[in-house]
Amino acid sequence: MLRQYELIDRVLSYDPTANEALLNRAYVFSMAAHGSQKRASGDPYFSHPIEVAGILTDLHLDDETIATAILHDTIEDTVATQEEIEAKFGPAVARLVDGVTKLSKIEAQSENERAAENLRKFLLAMSDDIRVLLVKLADRLHNMRTLHHIPKPEKRRRIARETMDIYAPLAERIGMYGFMSEMQTLAFRELEPEAYASITKRMEQLREGSGDRVARITSGLKLLLGQKGIAAEVQGREKQPFSIWRKLAERHVSFEQLTDIMAFRLIVDDPEQCYRALGMIHQRWPTIPGRFKDYISTPKRNGYRSLHTAVIHSERVRIEIQIRTQEMHEQAEHGVAAHWAYKQGTPMRGDSYGSWIRDLVDLVDTAASPEELLENARMAMYQDRIFAFTPAGELIQLPKNATPVDFAYAVHTDLGDQTVGAKVNGRVVPLRTVIHNGDQVQILKSKAQEPQAAWESFAVTAKARAAIRRYVRQKDEAESVALGRRLYEQIIARLPAQLAPDALSLALKRLRLPDADRLMGAIARRKLTDQQVMEALMPGSAGEGQLPAKPASAPRSISMKGLTPGVAFTLAPCCTPVPGDRIVGVRLPHAPVEVHAIECPVLASAQEEDWVDLAWGDGSEGGTARLQVVVRNEPGSLAVMAGIFGAQGANIVNLNLAQRDASFHTYQALIEVHDLQHLTRILASLRATDAIVRAERMERAVAVAAE
Repeated sequence: MLRQYELIDRVLSYDPTANEALLNRAYVFSMAAHGSQKRASGDPYFSHPIEVAGILTDLHLDDETIATAILHDTIEDTVATQEEIEAKFGPAVARLVDGVTKLSKIEAQSENERAAENLRKFLLAMSDDIRVLLVKLADRLHNMRTLHHIPKPEKRRRIARETMDIYAPLAERIGMYGFMSEMQTLAFRELEPEAYASITKRMEQLREGSGDRVARITSGLKLLLGQKGIAAEVQGREKQPFSIWRKLAERHVSFEQLTDIMAFRLIVDDPEQCYRALGMIHQRWPTIPGRFKDYISTPKRNGYRSLHTAVIHSERVRIEIQIRTQEMHEQAEHGVAAHWAYKQGTPMRGDSYGSWIRDLVDLVDTAASPEELLENARMAMYQDRIFAFTPAGELIQLPKNATPVDFAYAVHTDLGDQTVGAKVNGRVVPLRTVIHNGDQVQILKSKAQEPQAAWESFAVTAKARAAIRRYVRQKDEAESVALGRRLYEQIIARLPAQLAPDALSLALKRLRLPDADRLMGAIARRKLTDQQVMEALMPGSAGEGQLPAKPASAPRSISMKGLTPGVAFTLAPCCTPVPGDRIVGVRLPHAPVEVHAIECPVLASAQEEDWVDLAWGDGSEGGTARLQVVVRNEPGSLAVMAGIFGAQGANIVNLNLAQRDASFHTYQALIEVHDLQHLTRILASLRATDAIVRAERMERAVAVAAE
């Protein structure tokens, strides 16, 4: 583990103006916060953030980023808070630490949902500041270096798979090939241990059989360039086991048939010497057709620049050669970190990274499911690129096997939506035609066109597929809503009464749906039955689950908990409690115990020593309730009210017209109900009817005054 002074010295070696006090405070704070915490390896937990900071010093990052690396686990794994970090280290470091903080464990039904949610948060965080991504990648790289210390194999495999699917492609997409290569090797060793061991063993055998072949070829290349006056640094290496394994899988060949397992890198002074060196190599050895790529004239989307070629060397082996300048090499190894300029307050050079991140964040918003989000992100990160041109000469980068549909959406979403045809190199072609490097593509469009579901079968870019899916979903949703509205009109036509204006909004609350369109879609897709919709709109109207009507003379079945068996009781006429109400008993001299609702005003005048704590007995049913119902002064309104009482099985004991005017009539009704739930259903059904303006259980004070 790096000591405090060693870490500070590293930062000062490339940035003498760094805030040394900030780094010292961060080091001491993190050490104290993590205290006695241990890693799976048994090392102090504090060693992890320090090693992450050490990795970032190799990229020559600014003091705020190094402080963030030292503190990045304090909020998640210690009692430290973001407010405390901001107070001690400033808002910039606090914001970065919050962005890099380990994502909280998310309780999800599947691993895909958890990974998708992590990726969603991660993409949104890194879109604000690239430093969030750089620290997170260094954090993951160090975790992969110590992965073997984790005792549970399933956890190791989950971390390795996440690294291979998300973090390594992210590193590649921002040009950090060193991070990418090491992550892939470590993840491959965990995910495919047998293949890793087999390839490693074969490489050792080949190394023993060929002697110092890499060194010989390296010397030969340097001598060849020197003879022509080109001073070059030549680096030779064997390819990583994962790269070899992927080639074996892609080409369907055995290890013995794979010849290009050695790669060489030539680093020269300027781009002109890159092309001079390329010409010399092509004159000296036969080239392998189709393997030359010029990423200097047309850089990759992540800013990568280099010349790539492959030749058959004199030792009868295929070798790959990369030719670049020192500046290009720094960009290739460190990606966006090589262009760091935050110290000067200016953004990183080039918009290629920014546009790619914006595309990824857009996928976050358009994905309909966690699985779709992961698929889109992997597609956007993992595919090799080709280059095509618009008729105006603008360069468009696309993945291999891209089609004119992908090209159109890469130019602009609206152009993709309106695509009707395409010309490639001046010739009209089907939309499923595969575009090749250097093709000129012209998109034919029409405002009357709309995306077709069939396009998804041959579109390969995440942006195109997401746009097509989104449009198809919206179109299907619109059609479902239209169909649902027609079915909804048929449902309400079967209701026993006209709906009140707020019946729909109340129904949405009962069904726990956010809006009417969602209800219409559920009706169209048969996620809700007609009976469920009718019950939600007008409780009791569907007949399903409705309590049967009972004659007025039906005997009550009420018992009380809290009374000595045999003690008489009666329901107080002042508040007419029904089973389900909260109740209390009052002892009266020479009379049965009187049962009152807990809100009854009569209790205020009763002595507390006369109170009896009561509860309804199991299966209690029966009672009367007073309602006040305001109906419109229109023909049939009274019949609607009486009809609802009848449909709900509520017998009317007494009905009194309490008030009338030109617009409304107010009735006081005494009805027999089974229990509080029955009464609630009656009130809900009354309120859902347009003929009835208001329906309430009469207040206790009103009831007492009426006695």
